[in-house]
Amino acid sequence: MTVKNQVQLITYPDSLGGNLKSLHKVLTRNFSDLFKGGVHILPPFPSSGDRGFAPTTYLEIEPDFGTWDDIKLIGENFDVLVDLMVNHISKQSVFFRSFLKEGRESEYADMFITLDKVWEDGAPVQEDVDKIFLRRERPYSSYVIEKTGEPELVWTTFGKEDPSEQVELDIHSEKVKQLFTDFFHKFHENNIKIVRLDAVGYVIKKLGTSCFFVEPEIYNFLDWMKELADSLDIELLPEVHAHYTTQYKLAEHGFWIYDFILPYTILDTFINKSSKALREYLKGRPQKQFTMLDCHDGIPILPDMEGLIDTQEARNVVDTCLERGASLSLILSDEHKAEDGFDVHQINGTIYSLLGRDDDAYIAARAVQFFVPGVPQVYYAGLLAGENDYQAVKDTGENREINRHNFTLEEIDESLAKDVVQRLMKLIEFRNEYPAFDGQFSVMNSTNEEIKLSWEEDNKHCILQVDLHTNRTVIEYTDDQGNLTSYNV
Repeated sequence: MTVKNQVQLITYPDSLGGNLKSLHKVLTRNFSDLFKGGVHILPPFPSSGDRGFAPTTYLEIEPDFGTWDDIKLIGENFDVLVDLMVNHISKQSVFFRSFLKEGRESEYADMFITLDKVWEDGAPVQEDVDKIFLRRERPYSSYVIEKTGEPELVWTTFGKEDPSEQVELDIHSEKVKQLFTDFFHKFHENNIKIVRLDAVGYVIKKLGTSCFFVEPEIYNFLDWMKELADSLDIELLPEVHAHYTTQYKLAEHGFWIYDFILPYTILDTFINKSSKALREYLKGRPQKQFTMLDCHDGIPILPDMEGLIDTQEARNVVDTCLERGASLSLILSDEHKAEDGFDVHQINGTIYSLLGRDDDAYIAARAVQFFVPGVPQVYYAGLLAGENDYQAVKDTGENREINRHNFTLEEIDESLAKDVVQRLMKLIEFRNEYPAFDGQFSVMNSTNEEIKLSWEEDNKHCILQVDLHTNRTVIEYTDDQGNLTSYNV
């Protein structure tokens, strides 16, 4: 499998029309030639929480969304990417339900990380816990075993609930390795071309460390996963929210990585009307990346941007976003906050709203994303220039639902009629079709008030020019006759 250097769509299975059949209909009717890079379908599997990210199994599709046949059908026309949450599975899974019933006598007991696997007597030591990169107040939950009536402490990295819905898997367990093997074979049978290893940074537990991206052990796991994926012609995309140097280590190891630096950097560029930080960043980054402006989570800041931002300046960007209706996800571990107390993990809001619902700024930001080397992904809410969904936040109590609106078929048609959406679709077509994007990229000299990026391949050459004062965006390119022409984006 070779990842295509063309634009991908990110969507939930039910966000474009309600289910996988409607997603296929929308894709083939409206976007048949648009997402030639593929479609990332966020978890379509049975799940007990976290909008699909607490799956009970990967061997089935959630019946409310459809069936594997629906996925396979989409895969006939689009390269499909799905997530594998390699560090956890739902407490409602058949495996953990057996553990809850039988405890250590369950045939699946070894699949989970009881705390005696970490601390010899099973009692957590606060000094060790203080070093861990926490995603909840403590990295474990207490579950009562039905057979004995006794509590059992089990590692749980994620989950708002207590005890958590998302129970950590022990990647050293042979049963877990077999389970992953079964999942990958099911993916292969159903036209899955790329698998995102979600939360892979949390798979190693080692005392004295943050228990996040523990080296060199994590590479042993990733190499094993890659060997499995390669045998089935599936590409891997490790997902790691961490200091950018951690991402670069993955790139050096030969993996595709996510550019989690770009969304905030572009947002900062358009809010502060300065390209200085963006230009500096683009001169040294690895090119084998997936790029994005928006996704089902928020705009990453810490720990991804640590060392790349002035936290006082970042507060100004955050405050502007709050004025535009955003909400925030915060860092819980004191050790991972900035020295001055800055603690913003992610900014939550649609990218269209965060850019002030300004059509020109939004299109200019997308143009910059598409000119940055890598495989561009466009989140469905961004595709349709969606605005913040405050009702969804109110209904669910989940801040991230602000950027997870489910569009009906009628709402999709209404959105497609917007000028900004038509402009974006035309821009996607240019990014997909113009051959220079397979060539040589360069950041051209410019003032801080403008952006100039170029691509060149043989006799094809294109230049993006953005005026940050007016957000006017122009692409100059060589056409098929060798003439220089311009395109007002």
